[in-house]
Amino acid sequence: MKYEAEINKRKTFAIISHPDAGKTTLTEKLLLFGGAIQTAGAVKSNKIKKHATSDFMEIERQRGISVATSVMTFEYKNTLINLLDTPGHKDFAEDTYRTLTAVDSVILVIDSVNGVEAQTRRLMEVIAMRKTPVMVFINKMDRDGKNRYDLLEEIEAELKIQLHPMTWPINNGKDFKGVYDLTQKSLVLFTAGTKQTDDDDVVEISDLTSTMLDEKVGDKDAATLREDVELIDGVYGQLDKSEYLTGEKAPVFFGSAVNNFGVKELLDTFIQIAPTPRDRSTNTRNVSVQEDKMSGFVFKIHANLDPKHRDRIAFFRICSGRFERNKYYHHVRMDKDMRFSNPYTFLARSKDVVEDAYPGDIVGLFDTGNFKIGDTLTEGENFFYTGIPTFSPEIFKEVVNKDPMKTKQLEKGLMQLTDEGVAQLFTQHGGNKKIIGCVGELQFEVIQYRLLQEYGASVQFNTLPFYKACWMTSNDKKKLDDFTRFKMANVAEDKDGHLVYLAQSEWFLNTERNNNPDIEFHFTSEVHK
Repeated sequence: MKYEAEINKRKTFAIISHPDAGKTTLTEKLLLFGGAIQTAGAVKSNKIKKHATSDFMEIERQRGISVATSVMTFEYKNTLINLLDTPGHKDFAEDTYRTLTAVDSVILVIDSVNGVEAQTRRLMEVIAMRKTPVMVFINKMDRDGKNRYDLLEEIEAELKIQLHPMTWPINNGKDFKGVYDLTQKSLVLFTAGTKQTDDDDVVEISDLTSTMLDEKVGDKDAATLREDVELIDGVYGQLDKSEYLTGEKAPVFFGSAVNNFGVKELLDTFIQIAPTPRDRSTNTRNVSVQEDKMSGFVFKIHANLDPKHRDRIAFFRICSGRFERNKYYHHVRMDKDMRFSNPYTFLARSKDVVEDAYPGDIVGLFDTGNFKIGDTLTEGENFFYTGIPTFSPEIFKEVVNKDPMKTKQLEKGLMQLTDEGVAQLFTQHGGNKKIIGCVGELQFEVIQYRLLQEYGASVQFNTLPFYKACWMTSNDKKKLDDFTRFKMANVAEDKDGHLVYLAQSEWFLNTERNNNPDIEFHFTSEVHK
């Protein structure tokens, strides 16, 4: 209970969405409210020099998409908020899945024009599995989109979550006039081309029969709003906070992130009801967030955050106790003690050295190659935090070195980039053919670009005819050895030396499963199992 005040002050969450739903824009508006930045970056236009604060890498700035999770810390109304902005693009889904292991809640952004999209469904499955609390922000209300009732119905049906409206829109598109805050009983007015920055546009209307409502939005819209609010109050009533915290109900807000509209209502509710850091599971026991001894895990590694300095930073989530600068901690996998003289907190590309940090905080640890995703630091106890999976890739390519003089640089680059979790590296069993496995094509572009820019290694990728990588385990060592010998062309080792079967198709995989009942084939590999 030593650090209770610090723990209760913190909220750690991720913003997730389909690409182009406005996630990075919303991130910036939250940072503006927290006073963390003075001016928003131009996310959409690649011509403008002020780019999105949360987009780290050159390739992200060129293409206007987020390909790596970035971490930002800011304060708002005496609450310390750790915000993780995740890649929306499906090719980087694995990075997002891992990020979800490091947060206590999620804000899901949905585009009111396009509604629920494929990537959103996949993300919500991962969230539902972990019972993570979710808030929904329906964005772009100032654009002509779907009917508000249809949107809610679609979200509930597609994402299998129960929604609870907290604000309610008055029209959409060019007729959008604002939102009614159902909790505060106030009207927030929207004027096209202006940004909501203070409370000037908020009108308290505790009684909807008041003529002030008609004056502000017109008779027709006032009548519609009265009907809508009566219906919503009848169906939903008050939000039960415990249902939100167990992931059963998702509060919903409407707005326009680019106009900074509806964002304050979302943020104010978030700091009131979002969970503080929670207890976590390890391979030996449950770790309480209230424990005095420090422990935590690495969920992401990013190399060359600053191209001028060849730095590599491990993103470390603190789960219990107090993390202190220059104190020795036990690296469980390597069984050695380490200390960190310059641990960082982040505001996207700017970094500040911290003296200490508490559960819920994300700190950046300088790494010289000691860390892998899933590594745990403790004050001496030997356990691993669980639930940080590695997924089977879906696209496989052989790495062909175009410059033999740069073989060492290529080896180093491949090791570091795959340690980051950008992709998986397999080595053909009994040979040294290097195979990269990714979830999507765009990752190969990123790897090729970064190998050249950061390591001076020029490569080409040749597509291989594999469908899935399956990790193999068996209690019968001889059976596994025989299979490996007979199927050498299809067997590789991952970076940790675990055997992997590269199946050409679902038919081949099923055949091998039937022919080898003593061997188990797994689509995911829990780190360190």
